[in-house]
Amino acid sequence: MNYSIREKVSNFNFVLPALFVFSFFYIIPFIFTFWAAFHSGDFISESKWIAFRNFSEVFLYDKQWWRSLLNAGYITLWALILQNLLAFSLALGVDKSIRLQKVYRTVFFLLPVLSEIIFGSFGKLLFSSTPGVLNNLLKSLGLGGLTREWLSSPHLSLNACAFLHCWKGFGWAFIILLAGLQTIPEELYEAARVDGANSFQILFKVTLPLMIPVIILVVILTILGSMQGFALIWAFTGGGPAGATEVPVMRVYTQLTDAHRGGYACALGIVLGIILVIFSFTFLKISKKLKKV
Repeated sequence: MNYSIREKVSNFNFVLPALFVFSFFYIIPFIFTFWAAFHSGDFISESKWIAFRNFSEVFLYDKQWWRSLLNAGYITLWALILQNLLAFSLALGVDKSIRLQKVYRTVFFLLPVLSEIIFGSFGKLLFSSTPGVLNNLLKSLGLGGLTREWLSSPHLSLNACAFLHCWKGFGWAFIILLAGLQTIPEELYEAARVDGANSFQILFKVTLPLMIPVIILVVILTILGSMQGFALIWAFTGGGPAGATEVPVMRVYTQLTDAHRGGYACALGIVLGIILVIFSFTFLKISKKLKKV
């Protein structure tokens, strides 16, 4: 069907508002970020072309940046193992025809709906010395020997961040995995039982192979979400003590606001984006290879 120029322009007018919004809030900032990464200054009072100097500082001199990446990687490892195993176990349980199935789905998905700031503030009340909810609970249970200054120790505070992140994030993984489980035809399970397969054999021979694409999706989303975590940790520890819980986005934020180094913050953001893109494409290739097996 051939359209006249007037009809084409008229049709384009329908998508023009959405195109304008997308360009203003996504495309233009994306281009500006790359431009700013090659400049110094705060871009309000001054900016100066410095070529690749920001990137050389990231890779050669900024040890705290790489420490923040390791911190985020540690939290991500917790999320990949603890968070996703918990989500998969709960999804397997709820997938069966049990009573109050809809109630369980709602309860497990409540945590991701909560604001990260609220959740981080709650975690601070739980782990801090004052009011010390966790320590008081341990004392009341006769486990006073387990009380700690959770947020004063670098190692304990990072573990507390990882635990809180997993607690907050398992709900969305649960929903995705549950949706994947419900796409598996019940006839496959019945055929496996007729052939004499037990529960473990059904899990490893039927469920897991068919869930590989969904599991890979959850892994990728977990890595992207955990490596870009910010609000929860900012409200929980503020990156302390002594930068022990600082994560990459927090490093970008502090360079932008406290150090007033907008160009350097953009360079950090680009490096983080490249790292996440590499991880995403790597797991996508792994997913394609596993599908062929």
